[in-house]
Amino acid sequence: MRRLVLFDIDGTLLSAGGVSARALEAALVETFGTAGPSSGYDYSGKTDPQIVRELMREAGFDDRAIEERRPLALERYRGRLAEWLGAEDVRQKPGVLELLAALEHEPGVELGLLTGNLEPCARLKLEPIGANRFFAFGAFGSDDEDRYRLVPVALARAREATGIAFEGREAVIVGDSVHDVLCGRGVGVRAVAVATGKTAAAALAGAGPDALVSDFSDTASGLRAILG
Repeated sequence: MRRLVLFDIDGTLLSAGGVSARALEAALVETFGTAGPSSGYDYSGKTDPQIVRELMREAGFDDRAIEERRPLALERYRGRLAEWLGAEDVRQKPGVLELLAALEHEPGVELGLLTGNLEPCARLKLEPIGANRFFAFGAFGSDDEDRYRLVPVALARAREATGIAFEGREAVIVGDSVHDVLCGRGVGVRAVAVATGKTAAAALAGAGPDALVSDFSDTASGLRAILG
C-alpha cells in the first residue's frame, strides 16, 4: 500500500486564534484603505490571494486595481502575521500530532500540505506546535489563487520529493471545509473531512467525502479513515 496524505492547516491541524484574519484586515486597510466586508466573510477553504480578491471586489475595486496592489497587501499580511502570531495563539486540534506521528511510521505513506495559506504563513502557523517537520513539501495559496488547481501542484511536488507518481485514490486530502472535499474530485483523489473547523458536520457530509470524522482524538480511527 502507498498513500500520499495531504493536509489542510486552518481548522484541520490547528487554529490560530483569529490572528490571521486580524493581520490580513490590517494589511488590506493599509494597502486599499478598507478591509471590505471582512466581518461576515467566510474564509473556509479559500486561498489567501482569493480572499483578497473577493473582499476587495466587494469593496468596489476592479480586478486591475486588485492585481496591482495585491502583492503588496499579501507581503504586508505576511509581515503582520510574523509580528503578531505568538505561540500562545496557536492550538493544535485534538490528536493531530499523534496522528501525524503514526502516519509518519506507516510503510508507504508520505505526508504533504494542501493549503490556501501562502507558504511562509503556513510555516509560521505550524512552527508553534512542532508540525513543520512532518511536511517537506506541499501546495500553497502562493502557488495558485484557485484551490482546485493546487492538487496537481501537490502531486507534482510529491513526485519530485519522493520519486513516486501518486495517482487517483493513492492520494488523500484531509480537511475541514467543503472545498477540501471537492477540490481533488476531478482527479479521483480520496477526501477525508474532519469537523474541527467552522463547517458543520452535516454540510461536510453533504459534500460526499470518503470518510467523515468528528476529530482525530482516536488515532486508530483516524488512521482507518485516512488510509482506507
